[in-house]
Amino acid sequence: MKFTFSWLKEHLETTATLDEVCARLTSLGLEVESLTDPAKSLAPFTIAEVLATEKHPDADRLKIATVNTGSEKIQVVCGAPNCRAGMKAVLSRPGDFIPGLNITLGKSKIRGVESMGMLCAADELGLGEDHEGIIELPADAPVGKSYAAWAGLDDPVIELGLTPNRPDCAGVRGVARDLAAAGLGTLKPQDIKPAKGTFKSPIAVTFNFPAEDAAACPHFTGRMIKGVKNGPSPKWLQDRLRAVGLRPISALVDITNFATLDCMRPLHVFDAAGIKGNLSLRFARKGEKLVALNKKTYELAEGQTVIADDNGVLSLGGIIGGEASGCTEATTGVFIEAAYFDPIRTARTGRQLDIASDARWRFERGIDPAFTQPGAELATKLILDLCGTKETQISDLVVAGSAPMPDRTITLRENRCKTLIGVDVPAAEQKKILTALGFEQKGGAWKAPSWRPDIEGEADLVEEIIRVHGIDNVPAQSLARPAAVTQSAITLPQRRAVQARRALAAQGLLEAVTWSFMPSAIAAQFGGVPESLRLLNPISSELDVMRPSILGNLILAAKRNADRGFADAGLFEVGPAWRDATPEGQSTVAAALRAGATPRHWAQPSRPVDAHDAKADALAALAACGAPVANLQVTADAPAWYHPGRAGALRLGPAVLAYFGEIHPGVLMICDAKGPMTGCEIMIAAVPQPKAAGTARSLLDLPALQPVARDFAFVVDTDVTAERVIKAARQAEKNLIADVQLFDVYAGKNVGEGKKSLAFSVTLQPRETSLTDAQIEEIAAKITAAVTKATGGTLRS
Repeated sequence: MKFTFSWLKEHLETTATLDEVCARLTSLGLEVESLTDPAKSLAPFTIAEVLATEKHPDADRLKIATVNTGSEKIQVVCGAPNCRAGMKAVLSRPGDFIPGLNITLGKSKIRGVESMGMLCAADELGLGEDHEGIIELPADAPVGKSYAAWAGLDDPVIELGLTPNRPDCAGVRGVARDLAAAGLGTLKPQDIKPAKGTFKSPIAVTFNFPAEDAAACPHFTGRMIKGVKNGPSPKWLQDRLRAVGLRPISALVDITNFATLDCMRPLHVFDAAGIKGNLSLRFARKGEKLVALNKKTYELAEGQTVIADDNGVLSLGGIIGGEASGCTEATTGVFIEAAYFDPIRTARTGRQLDIASDARWRFERGIDPAFTQPGAELATKLILDLCGTKETQISDLVVAGSAPMPDRTITLRENRCKTLIGVDVPAAEQKKILTALGFEQKGGAWKAPSWRPDIEGEADLVEEIIRVHGIDNVPAQSLARPAAVTQSAITLPQRRAVQARRALAAQGLLEAVTWSFMPSAIAAQFGGVPESLRLLNPISSELDVMRPSILGNLILAAKRNADRGFADAGLFEVGPAWRDATPEGQSTVAAALRAGATPRHWAQPSRPVDAHDAKADALAALAACGAPVANLQVTADAPAWYHPGRAGALRLGPAVLAYFGEIHPGVLMICDAKGPMTGCEIMIAAVPQPKAAGTARSLLDLPALQPVARDFAFVVDTDVTAERVIKAARQAEKNLIADVQLFDVYAGKNVGEGKKSLAFSVTLQPRETSLTDAQIEEIAAKITAAVTKATGGTLRS
């Protein structure tokens, strides 16, 4: 939310300085994100007059302009197509810093011709995005004077970082109301008088929603105005819009933008000539399309609120208007729209169509339902003032439905400030604060104002009182030192989360903390997202669903690192992931991601990360959590976001403890990330419970006898996994076989087509007596027989 200091004073009678206002805004919870004084950055720029131009001798698109600075005549090389003799423009001289280009202008020769300055375009001064030509000033602009002072750009701009629960302060008047309640001035009265119509509107409005969906748009007001003249808006209005980053378009359009920012009242003005018949508020029908004011064509879906006439859809309710009924310089008759649209439906439609507009931003947070009709009267007054002619006539107000005014009357006990926040605010001050904020006292209760949809309970009233009373007045108090946390006080899932975190850090990975949300397009790659996980009021249009997997956020984090020159990343995060909105649908997961290549080392060359790296990370985390790693089975049934054939699952019986492998190239493409990337996901809750006390094996088991190692190489079919061979070999002699490790894989002409050789090292660990050669040979024969029976393989000669 941006506004200028002078704009604020249009609503607030105050003698406070700019610094005092900014400090008080932040203490009220309206954080000042930035304070910009254009006068400082634009101070060097002056108004100049182009006396003459001639073609550059060595460049077809360049001109040599003779420029009057007010004190001298200089030569400037300019490439703008609108540079011509007699015009007035904005001049910068060598040594001036150009904010839009982030450079300091110096003396230069352009194609051999010396240039002693630059005639500036709007984007070069940071005043917009227009770069089609240099800024053209009116004929009466004073040559040699400061451009910022003449243009009214010496007004400081305040930008607030609003939280989603304060839509009332998305308008300048709401900000002024908070400051007045805080004692920093007086809120000026807003006198919006109803205009008296001289004829009945030829355009009627009807609601055509199903009865159960009447809340999609419960209130609509409008008015027909004939005989208007559209054109450029006055300088004061253009200056205010430019100051907050909006481009002036025309008086009719600028009026709607002004009302949105000034009073948090989004409006729309239809060109009456573009309306055929009456207006109908209804849901879009399958196959309907809208060419919007942003020149894009949108295919609408059923359930999206639209305003339509006899020919079809004219605009998307609460989001954007259509080009066919948009106002132009030829517009002579308009129909004003001021309506209340359901926040949830507006947000959902905006996400579905990927439209971000100022109107949508406000409607989805909740505008003042009581200001719908006054909003239409405000628009009427502005249009009459700025676009009215002798022929202008206004119709009676068209009203459909009524404002949805929920009765939010809340009881406030006088001692709640003391019990909730530790500050004893006197009852008289509580009443003064709430009254100044627009609350209405009813006996021992308070009715919330219509512009505060966030007020729901007694705690909200206490919050309002303390933020105005002053957070600085909350006394500092040391917390009582807690008793020593015993090991038994920590739950098993908490302990395992810590163990997994330490294990993954020991693997050389860096811990990341990402949002619990992610873009729906990314979430769809990780098993899809049920509707219950879509956020009704996301913190941004991208982060619109709860994350079904942490890996998606880690991929995006690795991409951001790669974009900044750190392509080889190793990240992990331990936190929640969601499959649905039920308590059972949330689980704690430890996820790790490796991207790029392994670190360079003198002992071994760098190589791209692969599935084995991910498996090692998963096993390390599982071992730290107490999983019986030696008993885990590896299967190839990893989810679809892993690369087929280069991923797997770690199971203990039917239970999946972890997934690991390379990330699917299609997922990386959707994330706009470059591979290779590998990842793993450890389901901490799936790790089995530890054995009961007294049944666990000794932590240290060192047999006194020397282990014996023997190597075996089996020729098996290519589809036989090493896991099957290892499992069969272990079963041959459970009491003596301590370990089986794969150390070589070979496939080629020496083993035959469709075959491969798997070589294993088997460790025998005697515990009572040393093994004789005969016993070792007997065990080797059992191993060979067991593998042959289980896999059909033969001992390689």
